[in-house]
Amino acid sequence: MRLPHPLYGLYERRLAASLPPAQMPRHIGVILDGNRRWARSSGVSSAHGHRRGADKIGDVLAWSEDVGVEVVTLWMLSTDNLSRDPEELEPLLTVIEDVVGELAAERRWRIQAVGALDMLPTRTAEALRRAEEATADVDGLHVNAAVGYGGRREIADAVRSFLRHHAEVGTSVEELAGAFDVDHIAEHLYTKGQPDPDLVIRTSGEQRLGGFLLWQSAHSEFYFCEAYWPDFRRVDFLRALRAYAQRERRLGR
Repeated sequence: MRLPHPLYGLYERRLAASLPPAQMPRHIGVILDGNRRWARSSGVSSAHGHRRGADKIGDVLAWSEDVGVEVVTLWMLSTDNLSRDPEELEPLLTVIEDVVGELAAERRWRIQAVGALDMLPTRTAEALRRAEEATADVDGLHVNAAVGYGGRREIADAVRSFLRHHAEVGTSVEELAGAFDVDHIAEHLYTKGQPDPDLVIRTSGEQRLGGFLLWQSAHSEFYFCEAYWPDFRRVDFLRALRAYAQRERRLGR
């Protein structure tokens, strides 16, 4: 429910003050869902909806910084999305290229491309690589831009990477079979070296992950928000953090 100003601001401040700093997530994954439905409900083009959604990203990264989050993974485009009608896909790719370039130009956050870049158009893959290179020395919030990302594809890529490595050093199939364990997958994921997501947020009311961080989210907490991504507010973000802090995390135990 949207509260009228100034009650909304008061509620937001109280909500922020109630969050326990010691119980904030280190890594948040966000499924940016609902741009097209927001556009339809607003009577504008899908491209405009994607642009409005892109404008929200900087806000969410700033809110994450404020509460001490270290890593944010943003699912901007799935591998399934690559099969969309070119008339819709092309403007979306342009929006992604633009927003990644804008985030990199701020030099406030370290950007890492997460996904199968070989499946993307050359210009999109190059835009992501440029953003990585331009922010490689930035000591700030780590932002994973998941573009052309699919959880099953990531696991398959991790296994391929593991097998290639051992083929190069001459490990036999029998040795691999005897020594292979879950840690070997983790060491070859797109997010290797990063903490797994503590909290995954999905907007638009959909209550499924769709393969997002399929391996890494085994022990994550999930929060599903009714708001479409362009309408996602700081109060929605704070509510997700409050819900996270109130849960008893068993981590599989």
